[in-house]
Amino acid sequence: MTMTETRRLTAGDVPKRTRVRGRKSWLLWVAENSILCALGVIFIAPVIFVFLTSLMSSDQTLTGALLPDPWRWQNYADAFTGTPLVRWFGNSALYAVLATVFMLLSSVPAAYVLAKIRIPFANVIFVAIIVAMLLPPQVTAVPVYIMWAKLNLTGTLWPLILPNLLGDAFSIFLLRQFFLTIPTEYIDAARMDGCSEWKVLVRVAVPMAKPGIAAAGIFLFFKAWNDYFGPLLYASEDPSWWPVSYALATFRGTHGTDWGLTMALTMLVMVPVVIVFFFAQRTFVEGITLSGVKG
Repeated sequence: MTMTETRRLTAGDVPKRTRVRGRKSWLLWVAENSILCALGVIFIAPVIFVFLTSLMSSDQTLTGALLPDPWRWQNYADAFTGTPLVRWFGNSALYAVLATVFMLLSSVPAAYVLAKIRIPFANVIFVAIIVAMLLPPQVTAVPVYIMWAKLNLTGTLWPLILPNLLGDAFSIFLLRQFFLTIPTEYIDAARMDGCSEWKVLVRVAVPMAKPGIAAAGIFLFFKAWNDYFGPLLYASEDPSWWPVSYALATFRGTHGTDWGLTMALTMLVMVPVVIVFFFAQRTFVEGITLSGVKG
């Protein structure tokens, strides 16, 4: 075999070797991520089912068909015209946004004090916060309801919003863990420059703790947006205060046979949560990851 033939053979084998190597890389990727792919299918399948059902007529949803025939986009229009959906969304936004803002205003300073300032009985206070975090809300539901009833605030969402001004146990725990990851040298340098503790918190600690603060805010926003027990307890007697979580459950009980319209409402309720998480997912993941670095 001459040198020219050897070069031709080698050149002809290059595309074949490249295809084999690419096929092996693809199979290796599938093998390494098969569990993640399976979990992805498991999680996305119910969403696809809800979306397809939302485009079916009330008669077709009871037939077991997988695809709408015809595709009834009118269900989404009926969701706005047949229900006070805008008011429900407004109540949920009021509840979720104010609860998140009030929680951050109260929990960030509390977490900073527990993490960076030496105070008496700091460990005891931190243990009490953990106990409060583990305490089911149903345990204190009756005495707390009596308190809000005496203040004439039942029938509204304010009993669910105002307590966040006193802090949230889980948020304080999460933010404290994040503040512990901030090097103490930065805090001490700001104090030596004459900054008060409030200025150190606002100008040094908070900018460095943005991922943790964002994670805590997103957690509480989702919790408030999806809350059903709280509105059931305090706002169920006045439909003008219903958030989408409670209103959707009530609508489903009233229109149980119209699954197309019910699923259309479900998809609309999911949209704000998906949008918030889509834009904040990087900061959210970063906050969760870094908050567990140091205990």
